[in-house]
Amino acid sequence: MNKDRKIVHVDLDAFYASVEQRDNPHYRGKPLVVGGLPQQRGVVVAASYGARKFGIHSAMPSYLALQKCPTLVFAPPRFEVYRSLSTQIHAIFKRYTDLVEPVALDEAYLDVSQNKLGLPYATTIAKQIKAAILSETNLTASAGVSVNKFLAKMASGMNKPNGLTVILPEHAADFVAALPIEKFHGIGQVTATKMHNLGIHTGADLKQYSQTDLVRHFGKVGHFYYLIARAEDHRIVEPNRLRKSVGAETSFTQDLDDPQVMLLELETIAQTLQHRLESHQALGRTITLKVKFADYQQITRSRTISNAVGEARTISQVAKELLVAISLEGRSVRLLGISLSNLDGATEPKPVQLCLFE
Repeated sequence: MNKDRKIVHVDLDAFYASVEQRDNPHYRGKPLVVGGLPQQRGVVVAASYGARKFGIHSAMPSYLALQKCPTLVFAPPRFEVYRSLSTQIHAIFKRYTDLVEPVALDEAYLDVSQNKLGLPYATTIAKQIKAAILSETNLTASAGVSVNKFLAKMASGMNKPNGLTVILPEHAADFVAALPIEKFHGIGQVTATKMHNLGIHTGADLKQYSQTDLVRHFGKVGHFYYLIARAEDHRIVEPNRLRKSVGAETSFTQDLDDPQVMLLELETIAQTLQHRLESHQALGRTITLKVKFADYQQITRSRTISNAVGEARTISQVAKELLVAISLEGRSVRLLGISLSNLDGATEPKPVQLCLFE
């Protein structure tokens, strides 16, 4: 572990939903989602904390969200507003360091191992950034501070909303050891289930597996699992990272057997993908369908078209054609995904030694 690194992860709290509640007094204090209406076969793009209490989350079909909360308020997304605010917030980040890696409009990593203002503590920087965001945008953000990206990301999610959590180097190993495996950033529901079947329920359990065994069970990502089980993460903060693709996928709690249901799910996934493309101001020419079967076998099928697209209707149509061309032979499907690559116009918001802690 490189204890000299100082990484801050900043994550706006329920960003899209919070913007809508900030700008519309009638939305405040009510469970709210940003997304399309149920009658339009819409999907949830973002959910307020009030809505999340009902089990509502992003990428959920709007009709299901309304079933969970009949008083739910729907607000149409305003991506131009979100992009403008994101630019404003990233300008705040740049007051402290040029090493800013955007993850999305509402989330970024900052390497403050060195900083422009010569401040002695990384936690001071995190506090000042949070205060500036609140003062200048009237929005709250949560921040995590630690020695690598994985730990900083985990820390930022621990005390939401409006939290600030620090994971000290000397506490990192114990923190990871006690962490439930499904809470690990980078381990999704399907992988967590597979780990549970292997007897891996916590970071301590994961650490018992050799790197060879993890690669055998999970492929190349097993190298990453081996490192994070030891609170290690060597990834650098990449301020000029170029996005190569944008995707969306859904893992199903029950495997799908009916091809017609699969086709309907692709429509929902395509709508989620359209919203993500809009947030990145991107269009793409290559549409890739991802299918994972109940036995964990995974296949992909791609098609490149002449004109760049970003509309859900076109994306879902191509994805459906790709699915229909696959011989399912009665096999059950546990995950479907669609990604768009060969992108046009993808945009992402664009370094005195520090002590990390006060």
